[in-house]
Amino acid sequence: MAMHFDLVDLRLMVHVADANSMTRGAELSFISLPAASTRIKNLEESMGVKLLYRTSQGVTLTLPGQAFVQHARTVLGQIEYLRGDMQEYARGIKGHVRVFANTTALGEFLPPVLRSYLRMHPDVDIDLRERLSHDIVRAVGEGQTDIGIVAGQVRTENLVAMPYRKDQLVLVVPAEHALAARKKVAFADTLGYDYVGLHESSAIHAFLRLHSDQLHRPIKQRIQVGNFEAACRMIEAGVGIGVLPESAARRHAKSMEIRIIGISDEWSNREMQICVRNLESLPSFARELVELLVEDAARAADGASDTDAGPISTSN
Repeated sequence: MAMHFDLVDLRLMVHVADANSMTRGAELSFISLPAASTRIKNLEESMGVKLLYRTSQGVTLTLPGQAFVQHARTVLGQIEYLRGDMQEYARGIKGHVRVFANTTALGEFLPPVLRSYLRMHPDVDIDLRERLSHDIVRAVGEGQTDIGIVAGQVRTENLVAMPYRKDQLVLVVPAEHALAARKKVAFADTLGYDYVGLHESSAIHAFLRLHSDQLHRPIKQRIQVGNFEAACRMIEAGVGIGVLPESAARRHAKSMEIRIIGISDEWSNREMQICVRNLESLPSFARELVELLVEDAARAADGASDTDAGPISTSN
C-alpha cells in the first residue's frame, strides 16, 4: 500500500490535535474546512486506519491518530531545525546544537563546559533552554532538542542516557531562623514559612510547586528572583527561606549569613543524566559536546571520591 504524505497534511493533523477542533485546525493551517476534511479523509483511506473520532464536542485522536501526530511533530521539528541550520549557514555559522536542561544543570554545571566547547568550536551556536525534566525527555524523544540534561525519576528507556552529576536540593534559611539548628527537615514542615523563590518560568519553581501540590499545601512565595545568588541574598536579609541546589548554597554560604539544611524527602537527592535519541545520528560537533559533558561528569566523580564533603549543615 502506497502512503503519500505532504507537509500540509502533517501540519493540519498537528493543528487539529492541538485545537481539538477540525474547524480551528483548518484555520490554523490556512485552508478551508472542506479541504481539511478531504485531506484527512484521504490520509485515512491511504493508510487504512481511522485517525480521528468526530463528535459534537469536537474531535479526538484515535490510537493511530496519536501515533501519526507524534511522528508529524518530529518531522516538522526536524524541518524547522533544517531551516534554522540553513539560515545559520547563510550567516556564516556552520553548526547549531540545541540543549534543554533543568535549573541546576543550567545554572551550576553547564556554563564552564559550554565555555570550553564554544572556544573549541567558534563556528557553532548553542540554543540553551531551561525545562522540566519530563518535558526534556519528551523533547529529546520528539526531536525538538539534540541533548537533554535531566534529573530525578524520569523514564528514559527509549533514549540513550548517560550519568552526569548529582543534583542535591537543600533548604537555605537565614542564620537566626527557627530551623537554622536543624540538620534535616521534611519539605512539608517548611511550608508554613515564607519562601524566596526563583521566577515562575524556572524549572525548579515548577518542580517545587509539583511537590507542594501533592501535599495540598501552597508555597507562601514572598518574592521571586532571577538567580541563586539573589535568592541567597534575600534569604540572608530575612525575607524568607528557599530550596536551592547544594552546590550554589555552599558557594554563597562562604560569604553570607545563611544556613544549609538537608531535606529528608527522597526527591531532594536526584541523579542527573545526559540523554539523546541516538548518538550516531547527531552531527559530529553535537557528539563532541556530549563527550565533553561525559568528561565533566567523570572529573566531578573523581573529585567527589577524593574529597570529604563533611556535614550538610553549614555555619559561618
